[in-house]
Amino acid sequence: MLIDPKIPSSGLSSSRPVGNAMMVVGAGQKTRPGAFAQALGQVRQGMSGNTGPSQIRTVNRGDTLIGLVRQQANSHGVTLGPAQEFRIAQRIAQENGIENPNCILPGQQVAVNLLPSELNGSVAAAPLSVQAGSTPKPVPVKNIADSTVAINDSNKDSGVHPVLEKTLDRAVAKGFIPSQDKAAVYEKILQLASNHRFNPDDFARMTLMESDGMNPRASNQRCHGIIQFCDGPARGAASAGYAANPRAILELSVQKQLGLVDKYFEEVGLKSKGSNGLEDLYLSVLRPASRSETQGAQALNIPGPQSSYLHVGGDTREPITRLSIRQGLLQNAAERLGQLLAPATSRQQVLRSNERNGNAS
Repeated sequence: MLIDPKIPSSGLSSSRPVGNAMMVVGAGQKTRPGAFAQALGQVRQGMSGNTGPSQIRTVNRGDTLIGLVRQQANSHGVTLGPAQEFRIAQRIAQENGIENPNCILPGQQVAVNLLPSELNGSVAAAPLSVQAGSTPKPVPVKNIADSTVAINDSNKDSGVHPVLEKTLDRAVAKGFIPSQDKAAVYEKILQLASNHRFNPDDFARMTLMESDGMNPRASNQRCHGIIQFCDGPARGAASAGYAANPRAILELSVQKQLGLVDKYFEEVGLKSKGSNGLEDLYLSVLRPASRSETQGAQALNIPGPQSSYLHVGGDTREPITRLSIRQGLLQNAAERLGQLLAPATSRQQVLRSNERNGNAS
């Protein structure tokens, strides 16, 4: 947990989007041809059949799909829960032909349509099946691997968290977490995500960079544990209550270290920033003061060098930016999790391709 730079160690990286998930970013968003025209036609028709009040919204910088859904609901006097907002945003992305709900562009027009059932607050919660010693298995929802959504106590598993689940599976396989503790660790991370307003998958990505994915005994001699609580005054270990003996953190289980993470995030005011994207979550660990720089391509005041993943172009001679942090953490997670993280849609495409080519699946 850095407020100052770490010292790199062998086998351990030294080290989260500008704003929220489903956020306005750079150019390149793809849409399905004709999908928006169809949605626009539905809006012009007003309410018909099961279609509720709709509005064409022009995206401004900093807008998110979840935020647009919330504004539309509030304009009709309806308050939706986080899980409801999230599912509606996913549907609206599909209806507008937005392939990546995390990526909407300034100037883009989005048809925000709320169904009558949603205005009545009757969106059904995703059912859970939880067994002792296992991670809860929620109903799959498309395109949410990079989403940020607050998860409240009444519906902690409103979405799928594939990066977190695979990171925990990997941590169990590596002996970082006892298999019987996995479900409790999963629940604790969801609670942290709800309280401090970040995406559980992003927390997993951060630990994959900091401790090879929740290794409670990861250390570079000055920074220790799953998010690298560093020694020294006013630094991570001190904020967590371990100023006198930072290395004692290494004797704590992942579950107990998550309690220290909670204390640290309170100390650095993570939830006071609003909904936190990947860069803000990670900067809260690496160097909280650098969160004040909100421009994605602006060099951050982070004494370096850090892990090459974090630098522009993977070159430690180059600066670290919000964009390079996001790209680096996503790349690092993909490399460490490998095929465990391959999305179902991609696997289905491969199977269909094999069938067309007459190959065995």
